[in-house]
Amino acid sequence: MTATVSVESSDEPLASGVRFPDGFVWGAATASYQIEGAVNEDGRGPSIWDTFCRTPGRVHAGHTGDVACDHYHRYVEDVAMMADLGLASYRYSIAWPRIQPDGTGPVNTRGLDFYDRLTDELIGKGIDPVVTLYHWDLPQSLEDRGGWASRETAEAFAEYAQIVHARLGDRVRTWTTLNEPWCSAYLGYGSGRHAPGVTDPASVFKAVHHLLLGHGLAARALRSAGAQSVSITLNPASVLPLDPENAADVEAARIVDGLNNRIFLDPLLRGQYPDDMREHMARFVDLSFIRDGDEAIINAPIDVLGVNYYTPSYVSAKPGTPSAPDAPGTDGVAWREPVGPITDIGWQIEPAALTRLLDRIHRDYPGTPMMITENGASYGDGPSEDGAIHDTNRIEYLDGHLRACLDAISHGVDLRGYFAWSLMDNFEWAEGYAKRFGLVHVDYTTQQRVPKDSARWYQEVIRRNGLTDQGRIGE
Repeated sequence: MTATVSVESSDEPLASGVRFPDGFVWGAATASYQIEGAVNEDGRGPSIWDTFCRTPGRVHAGHTGDVACDHYHRYVEDVAMMADLGLASYRYSIAWPRIQPDGTGPVNTRGLDFYDRLTDELIGKGIDPVVTLYHWDLPQSLEDRGGWASRETAEAFAEYAQIVHARLGDRVRTWTTLNEPWCSAYLGYGSGRHAPGVTDPASVFKAVHHLLLGHGLAARALRSAGAQSVSITLNPASVLPLDPENAADVEAARIVDGLNNRIFLDPLLRGQYPDDMREHMARFVDLSFIRDGDEAIINAPIDVLGVNYYTPSYVSAKPGTPSAPDAPGTDGVAWREPVGPITDIGWQIEPAALTRLLDRIHRDYPGTPMMITENGASYGDGPSEDGAIHDTNRIEYLDGHLRACLDAISHGVDLRGYFAWSLMDNFEWAEGYAKRFGLVHVDYTTQQRVPKDSARWYQEVIRRNGLTDQGRIGE
């Protein structure tokens, strides 16, 4: 994600308002399985999410992504909607099963054709395409051969990255390898709350490593092919001890921070796993799968770090507490229940925690440019009697977090852009269609799109490249 996308700012003064730096990138994000639908069309193979959705009890109300937002057929309408909102950039993901139905081997050109058309449509509307190569929809055949717990998947991912770049690289400048590998590893192979639904601590740490290795191999391949900007998107956690004066709580926070943050950030940006995390992993699995030279591959230079943020974590020491399924080895660690304002998905709202997180990455990994690649809120908003969607809560959430971004920028953080999650309501993974994060409301029966008040508010933020004077929340 480069900062070369120009953002036109109004010359109109902002009374008591604040502006973002010139060139700040404004966008919105989606993911392939969450919006595309058309799961059985044009040669697409099955993904782990197709399988997971068909496993009883895994997804809310048995929902699937079979149709989702029907974006595969409605992308022209959707891109026109993006242009109307004034988006300078659009972050979308490629469905690996559309490109290589078996995860390796023959290329499905009809799958590439779709992203070719989408990319051209975006560019034709003046919107910069930002491609994420992997947003969780692994080809099922690769999972059948071991998934991310297997080195083969990392190697296959690099081949897949080359294939996609060969088709789109003449128009796409920004390439993100993975989205939130923490979720893929810990939720997919630890708690089993996400596809493929495995519950095995040893597989968690194998998956962590092979996801990172896949990133490094793909980053090298993309760079060799001439990619202008290479990145990875993490969901680093803002982890704090419940009582910062309590040594046991501080130790609990260190462990959780290691599992959420340092196990990814250190090899990516420093070229090696932290010693304490190596020891932690070795409690569950023989580390022979980490081969000599792997950490150097993972440490392939990136141009920007994508940061997804939604909510903070507060932890404390509580002897006797069993390990969290999605955090192996956290026996005796308790997570505080959310307090204060929360979203409809139950996540605590605390914009200041985003500032702390950005400050921390800037301090501990100096010289790292960043983008907010996801940030948003789930609220169960629907049309009012006037037909409009008055999602004041979402506007307040976005406003508070954009001000948190400005605070971080004022501290010297090199923050280059912001992508709202999400462009429109969609299939929200294990929550099915029960949670709505979109700036645009989707009627899943008619597929009608209606921009919410938040979409029009965001449109004005983009036009001004700034915020008007409003109160902060969650502080």
